[in-house]
Amino acid sequence: MADEGHGLSPEETGMVMTMNDSRTGALAAPPRIGGEGARVVRAGFIPLVDASVLIAAAEFGFAERNGIKLDLVKDVSWANVRDRLAFRQFDIAHMLSPMPVASMLGLGSNPSPTITPFSLGCGGNAITLSTRLFERMMATAGLPETASALENARALALVIADMKARGETLPTLAMTYPFSSHNYEFRYWLAAGGIDPDCDVRLVVVPPPLTSDALAAGAIDGFCVGAPWNMVASERGVGRIVAAKQDIWPSAPEKVVGMRPDWAEAHPETVSRLIVALDEAARWCDRVDNHDALADALADPRYIAAPVQIIRHVLAGEFNLDAKGHRRVIDDYFLFHGGFANYPRPSQALWIYSQMVRWGQADLTPDNARAAASAYRPDLYRAALGDAGAPPDADFRVEGDRDGDRFMDGHVFNAARLEAYVAGFAVRSTRTVSREAGET
Repeated sequence: MADEGHGLSPEETGMVMTMNDSRTGALAAPPRIGGEGARVVRAGFIPLVDASVLIAAAEFGFAERNGIKLDLVKDVSWANVRDRLAFRQFDIAHMLSPMPVASMLGLGSNPSPTITPFSLGCGGNAITLSTRLFERMMATAGLPETASALENARALALVIADMKARGETLPTLAMTYPFSSHNYEFRYWLAAGGIDPDCDVRLVVVPPPLTSDALAAGAIDGFCVGAPWNMVASERGVGRIVAAKQDIWPSAPEKVVGMRPDWAEAHPETVSRLIVALDEAARWCDRVDNHDALADALADPRYIAAPVQIIRHVLAGEFNLDAKGHRRVIDDYFLFHGGFANYPRPSQALWIYSQMVRWGQADLTPDNARAAASAYRPDLYRAALGDAGAPPDADFRVEGDRDGDRFMDGHVFNAARLEAYVAGFAVRSTRTVSREAGET
C-alpha cells in the first residue's frame, strides 16, 4: 500500500480489482443465452423510488427484450434482502450501496460475499425531523425558513446542548440499516453541525415504509430515508425536511444491484444481458416525459403503494418541506443514468469504507481497503456496455473536488490518503470495532 495512510498507490490499483481489459466498444445486447430462452432472474427489492430502474426494466419491457424475465419480490427490510440473497432465494437484489462493501469485509450478522456491477442511480434521500423538534430549533437558534442543511444541523446542536442542560431525553433518530447510505449521511450531517452521533443522539433502525408512522407516533424524533417517505411525513404535517442527499454529497451512490460472486461467474451472459436491460431502463427513467408513466407504475400496490401525486413530485424534485406550504425544488433529485450514475466506481466504495472506519465499524488496514474496493465491479459493467458506456476518468478518483459535487463540510476524499482523511474529522468514533455493528 501507499506509504501515506492506507490508501491505494497508482501501481496498486490493479491489485484491488480483477479488471476485464477487453476493449470492445459499445456493445449491442449480449448473445442469446444457450437454448433456455428468457432467463428468469429473481430480484428482491424494498418499496422505494430508487428501485425505479428495476421496476421499469420489468414493467416496460427492457428486461424481456434482452432475454431476461425479472421476477420482482417486494421485501420489508434490508436485512431480509441480504439474507435471502445469501440463501439463494434471490438471484440479485436492490441493495444499499454500502451493503456489498460490508459483505466483502465480513461485517454484519450474516455476511456473505456480494458484489455490484451496476448502480441504480444517485439521489433520493432526505433527512426529516419532527415538527416539534424543528420548531424548537427555530426558536433556539433564530433559524430562518430558508436555512441551509448545515445551518439546520448547527441549530439542532444548540437544541441538544439545551436538552442536556435541562436533563431532557436526547433525540431518537432513525435510519434504515447500519451499513447504509442513510446511516453515513445522517452521521455526516450531524457531525458537520458539531453533533456526535454516538453520544448526543440515539440512532435506531426503522424500515423505510414505517418511518412516517413512527414519527407521527412520537417513537422517533427524525429519520433519514429514501423517497417517498420523507414527503409522506411532511405532507401529513408530522415532519420537516431539513436536508437532502444533494446537500451532503451529490454524487454519492445510493442503491445498487447486488449479486453473489459465484452466481455472476456461473452466469456471465445473463449478467451482461441484465446490465444492458438496466442501462436502457435507466436512460428511460431519466426522461422527464416518462415520469408520469413511471409514477403510475411505482404507485401500484405491488411496488411502492404510495400516492401517485407524491411520487410525481418526488421524481421532479419538488418538495413540500412541511405542511405549511414551504417548498423546495432540487434539480436532478433523482439521477437514474446521467453523469455515469450507473458506473460502480471503486473509489466510491472506498469512501463508504472510510465512513465504516470513521464510525468504528471496521479496522483501517490495507487488506480491508482491497476487499472494500473489490465489491464494486466496473469490469462487469464494461464487459456488457463497452468503454462507450464508462466514464472517461479513472476508477479511483478524488471525490468531492468538482463544482456541483462538493461535500457539505468542504472535505475532499482521496483514496490514497485514507488514514489522513478519517483523522481529519473533528467528530469521529472512538469505539472499539464491532463485527456486528449493532445490526438488526
